[in-house]
Amino acid sequence: MSRQPYRFAGRTAVLTGAASGIGEQLAHGLAVRGSDLVLLDRDGTRLDQVVERIRAAHPGVAVQAVIVDLADRDATVAAAERIAAEHPRIGLLINNAGVALGGLFEQMTVDEFEWVMDVNFRAPLLLTHHLLPSLLAEPGSHLVNLSSLFGLIAPGGQTAYAASKFALRGLSQALRAELGVHGTGVTTVHPGGIRTRIAESARMAAGAPSTELEQGRESFAKLLDYPPEKAAEEILRGVERRKARVLITPEARVLDALARLLPAGHIALLAAVTNRGRATPERGRAAPSAPERS
Repeated sequence: MSRQPYRFAGRTAVLTGAASGIGEQLAHGLAVRGSDLVLLDRDGTRLDQVVERIRAAHPGVAVQAVIVDLADRDATVAAAERIAAEHPRIGLLINNAGVALGGLFEQMTVDEFEWVMDVNFRAPLLLTHHLLPSLLAEPGSHLVNLSSLFGLIAPGGQTAYAASKFALRGLSQALRAELGVHGTGVTTVHPGGIRTRIAESARMAAGAPSTELEQGRESFAKLLDYPPEKAAEEILRGVERRKARVLITPEARVLDALARLLPAGHIALLAAVTNRGRATPERGRAAPSAPERS
């Protein structure tokens, strides 16, 4: 990997999930730094507003909007192929878009689980694969994948989300080893509770009691208090410095340390916290003394 700081100005940056939250703030931060932008999101109305604001503030920056639902494999591939054809040299790819699904594994359908994997893992995989020639054609290029705090730890009730973010973390680490010989850097980002719209767009598993839907969404939203603009600046500083990992929020740093210090023990601690107050449902003729689910 190149040891030179990443140079933003005059290069093209491709960014997913650009219509709000961290993605919107990353788009503004990249424009300030002089990067031309290719912005992807499924929300065309919000994305157009972001594009208009950036063009007004930075008339010298080229901004292209691509409306695509990353859960749709064919649409994602088509978008990637179009971008690759129009931009044979890309300096930066940031796979930021993500979705969440709450509920226990037993309450989920396979389709719901796969929806999370499709957006959070398959889409970054497809975009990286199709845009890799463009990245390798630009000396000193860089790839960023937004994993999560739940790509470091895996609490109960987050099986699909944690699986997708652990998968993205593994892909990123392996790519960093492979692409370094070409001078292309890779950064994995692990944010904690960032104030974004993910709580609003999160789904609850089909089998979860209806009473849990709003309660779960409200509890999730309370954890999201870190300013997205601050998170975006930390990510871009990490890119500039070619960092392998960027941990955002104090809880991400603390829980990462806990997971490394107690590789097995932290799992029991998480289970105790997430299972607190959860009654074990009766299952057929299960013995009354059956252990609590973990």
